Amino acid sequence: MHRCISLILTLSLWAATPAWSQSLQRAFPTHALRGTLVVSATADVTLNGQPASLAPGVRIRNQANMMEQTGNLAGQKLLVHYTLDMNGAIKEVWVLRPEEAAVTPWPTTLAQAQSWTFNTDTQTWSKR
Repeated sequence: MHRCISLILTLSLWAATPAWSQSLQRAFPTHALRGTLVVSATADVTLNGQPASLAPGVRIRNQANMMEQTGNLAGQKLLVHYTLDMNGAIKEVWVLRPEEAAVTPWPTTLAQAQSWTFNTDTQTWSKR
């Protein structure tokens, strides 16, 4: 009896995880840029229409903030926030939810990010 209740409780918490994680506001790093990412079937990517490379160990988070494989994203045009490693390869990616995409302005280039001000509390940018 106790095992059944424990199993039901565990399964209900597991099933609710994506909805619960979607309700949390994600905190993006100050160096995250916005762009459009397209992953091909061979895991080649374009970022803002230009060929780009993924860093070894790249972390891609879907709208539920769960890790995603590149194969599951193949052929989709995704609005994302991303960070680059020191070699210019894509290091981290967050597929944006509609409410996150609505936050504007958001820098799309390093020059913009360096000249704008980021408020970490509100997760918003302002132009200086």
